[in-house]
Amino acid sequence: MRITRLSPAEAIVSLRGDPAGLSQAEAQRRLAEFGPNRVEEFAREPLWLRGARQFTHFFALILLVAAALAFLAEAHDPGQGMAALGWAIVGVVIVNGAFAFWQEYRAERAVEALKALLPHQATVRRDGVAVQVETGLLVPGDLILLQEGDDVPADCRLIDARGMRVKIATVTGESLPRSRYPEPADEDDVLKSHNVLLAGTSVVSGSAVALVFATGMRTEFGKIARLTQAAEEAPSPLQQEISRLSRIIAVLATVLGVTFFVIGHALGLTFWANFLFAIGIIVANVPEGLLPTVTLALAMATQRMARRNALIRHLPAAEALGSATVIVTDKTGTLTENRMRAVRAHFAGGGHELAALSPEAAAARIPFFDIARHCHSLRKVERNGTFERVGDPMEVALTEMADRADCRGTPRPRVDELPFDADRKRMSTVHEGAAERVLYCKGALEQVLPLCTHVMLPGPAGSGTWQVMPLTEAGRREFLATQDEMAEQGLRVLALAWRSLPEEMPREAWERALVLAGIIGLHDPPRPEVPQAVATCRAAGIRLIMVTGDHPRTARAVARDIGLGAAPVAVTGDALARLSDTQLQLALDAKEILFARVTADQKMRIVEVLQRKGEVVAVTGDGVNDAPALKRADIGIAMGVVGTDVARGAADMVLLDDNFASIVAAIEEGRAVFQNIRKFLTYILTSNIPEIVPYLAFVLFRIPLPLTIVQILAVDLGTDMLPALALGAERPAPGTMSLPPRRRDERLIDWPLLARAYLWLGALEAVAAMAAFFFVLVRGGWEYGRMPGAADPLYLQATTACLAAIVVMQVANVFLCRHPRDSVFASGFASNPLILWSIAVEIGLILIVVYTPWGNLTFGTRPIDAEVWLFVVPFAVVMVILEEGRKAFVRRRAAPRDHRTAA
Repeated sequence: MRITRLSPAEAIVSLRGDPAGLSQAEAQRRLAEFGPNRVEEFAREPLWLRGARQFTHFFALILLVAAALAFLAEAHDPGQGMAALGWAIVGVVIVNGAFAFWQEYRAERAVEALKALLPHQATVRRDGVAVQVETGLLVPGDLILLQEGDDVPADCRLIDARGMRVKIATVTGESLPRSRYPEPADEDDVLKSHNVLLAGTSVVSGSAVALVFATGMRTEFGKIARLTQAAEEAPSPLQQEISRLSRIIAVLATVLGVTFFVIGHALGLTFWANFLFAIGIIVANVPEGLLPTVTLALAMATQRMARRNALIRHLPAAEALGSATVIVTDKTGTLTENRMRAVRAHFAGGGHELAALSPEAAAARIPFFDIARHCHSLRKVERNGTFERVGDPMEVALTEMADRADCRGTPRPRVDELPFDADRKRMSTVHEGAAERVLYCKGALEQVLPLCTHVMLPGPAGSGTWQVMPLTEAGRREFLATQDEMAEQGLRVLALAWRSLPEEMPREAWERALVLAGIIGLHDPPRPEVPQAVATCRAAGIRLIMVTGDHPRTARAVARDIGLGAAPVAVTGDALARLSDTQLQLALDAKEILFARVTADQKMRIVEVLQRKGEVVAVTGDGVNDAPALKRADIGIAMGVVGTDVARGAADMVLLDDNFASIVAAIEEGRAVFQNIRKFLTYILTSNIPEIVPYLAFVLFRIPLPLTIVQILAVDLGTDMLPALALGAERPAPGTMSLPPRRRDERLIDWPLLARAYLWLGALEAVAAMAAFFFVLVRGGWEYGRMPGAADPLYLQATTACLAAIVVMQVANVFLCRHPRDSVFASGFASNPLILWSIAVEIGLILIVVYTPWGNLTFGTRPIDAEVWLFVVPFAVVMVILEEGRKAFVRRRAAPRDHRTAA
């Protein structure tokens, strides 16, 4: 029989325990058998091996092969700059691999956070004596002593309890503390049983003796740890796209290299000349600067997000957030403030919004506020020089309400109490007054109302007095109806009552013939900025699904308050457990849906089913129970202020201000990331064509090689880098959040982008580069068919002119690539200052390469005169004019479609 169904004595016997506690010898034996009470880490692949994988993915291998070929060519024909090329490519792979390795390492911290959350000491009975032991030494059968403020170190069955209330949000997600008492339960599920305390929860009030029945990984806490470690991190859409792009580029470069090696062989080139030519084709097609540019662009995006209170822990998440189609959000602490507040009171004769309650009206109900001020189990703790109330959030809310009313009655010290009990669902405190003792009672209306014979009514308006009248049946029905109305609004309802207490009255009669002072509705209010954030998500085509451990009625009320829908479909955890994945997948088609009373594995299941539907899923959470879903989601978002270390360790992003609106700001930035990557991809790929064409012309037309491999390197890892980064730092365009999320199958590189980069902009740049090369050669007296030596000054000037032409054309191209359709003049030249700075640096770099001895020696260049620069500039102007014409044509064609879409 499950331990929840046994009596306390039977539970002890079932674990071969002893009411006096285990002996020290037996505890040692059980420790050896069951193992220490701690979260165990799975045997995982060594970190060094996972790090090594970052240097062996497909694109990295292609680059390393290219580097090896470069070193081989340098060994055969020294002085051609191939060694510099090889080392530069190796450097790119090392930098990116090291960065990715660091990102892999951060996953290890999630398990450490799980371990740190459990308390380190516990009070346990051993050999009939209460002793302090390390929590890791607890074993099944131990009897532990718990009191208010303690953390629960293992899964326990209550043996004896007094006023026990436990905060279980970190494990189940429920926002309100739950009562716990030792009587047998009809429930097998330990998550729902009233006589079980779970590891990782905390005692809000009361004291207890509890029997440990599960330790370490056998606890519910340990099961969540197992889920968190076992959950696979889904690759982000950007990671998938970069992987796809790497394969395309690698295959294209290899095929072209091999093809033109064959062509060169057919044309009679020597093996090594042909080999160098093939390497040049490969190097020209592989954008060596792609990985560092993507990495740095994402890093800059994370900096912008950090300024908007969204801390990105995993770089690809910056873009993944922008492509999110669904946000699966926790309720407590994410959509709400996680802080109870008394918002409405109902007295005999009418209800009042507490914010609008006048001082005169409050003064006429002093007993009501005195009950709220005195009847509680809170403690005062000094923090930073001020005293704070610590304990049940509901009781904190009641005392704060009384403080705001500022209508204090006579101070009454507490002399006795009847503590809260789950069966009675109420508590009472006894206070000494000047002339008599008074009992204050608060609890569930259905428990307090039958004990009331009278009701408090205010006196004449403005008098500040009250009177006590008999409570009629009509009055009882009025309070019950009001309770139902408040509950539909998502309020938790408490009744407040009192009575004078004669000295000789027996204790069992204290809670009879009470005077009902009124009922109070308490609310965990939504964060004020959340409704607008929800509206923005709707406009952006992002669906919001609430998943909470709270009651469905409470969840529905919050959904109404924040604009999630007037009547969303509510699916409870029990109902979810009965649904197959197919049924759940169909249920998620509902326009408005929320999930209540769900467990950690159920939340992760919701995420997985949404992903199977093709959604890009972002998940928010703050508790231990959220960690598996946070890790499994496309992007996990943890709360930075109230969130647990476990949630933060499993998440990709942390909200520094716990503000749901910050997610919307981060989504806007994330959406810009994908478009910005497309912008600088267009920019980078454009320069591939003027790098490839010289090699084709060299082989096919038997002309001197117009551009050397080292000069290609100067463009790809030199002059192109900063302008590409500047494009990656573009701000989100106006209206970004009024567009739907990008499709999951939308590609970074598609045919329109390739056609624009390769067949249009790249072709225009290639014409300029080759024209500049021949301009210098012909002007210097070169004749077709003559092959100058590698050190010929005229030849070196001609290759320099080709290189300079590419750079000049790329200066113009960086402005053209800011938008695929809008005019270069639409956004203003100064709207992104980084572009202007990057152009200044780019010009500075090419001047160093062309006009300094170091640049001449390293890149095989020679100074060129002003006439060459003036020759190239008109080509750049023509490219701008032609591209502006193309964009205007595209806009005109798109205008009717845009008009129909807007209509």
